Amino acid sequence: MHTTAYQKLTSGFFDRPDVLTIARELLGKIIVTSFNGELTTARIVETEAYAGVTDKASHSYGGRRTARTEIMYREAGTAYVYLCYGIHQLFNIVTNQVDIPHAILIRGAEPLAGVPVMLHRTGKKTADFTLTRGPGNVSKALGITLEHTGETLFGDEFYIASDGYVPASADIIATPRIGVDYAGADALLPYRFIIHNNRYVSGKVIKK
Repeated sequence: MHTTAYQKLTSGFFDRPDVLTIARELLGKIIVTSFNGELTTARIVETEAYAGVTDKASHSYGGRRTARTEIMYREAGTAYVYLCYGIHQLFNIVTNQVDIPHAILIRGAEPLAGVPVMLHRTGKKTADFTLTRGPGNVSKALGITLEHTGETLFGDEFYIASDGYVPASADIIATPRIGVDYAGADALLPYRFIIHNNRYVSGKVIKK
């Protein structure tokens, strides 16, 4: 598969005020990485939106600014990669204007190109749905690490693209986010978006 058919998303896609709209519209878009000459691509099938200082599930809730979360206050289209449970490196995309720390977690993606590379990176022998199911697996398979946090997604080695595919509205489902029970009422907000019946979506099977 050649990336020449892809249209790289520009800052205008990410620099919008509604993080929910962006999270929904990221479904079907393609993550492209070309690290050390190894091309891997995967179609986004699951996202979670985090609405900044007012969202109790967000790392930036209440205007929190630390060495880690400072990335969230940068320009739209910046990669925010953080370590979860000391093991998983989770890839998020910063949205909205500078100093408004909205972000979108990429929770699931469907492999397109570079599957042998993904298998090598993950240590898996079979290219089944677990390869890029769940945010930790997405990053591992695509070679996204903490070293990439703070990078903008507009270069040649790491970016988000479109090949013209848009999921049907009837196939998109909004659900509460996963693993944010600490956020109280905000944990119930329908800020997670999935492509229905895609096997690379993490969590429980959703019935329409």
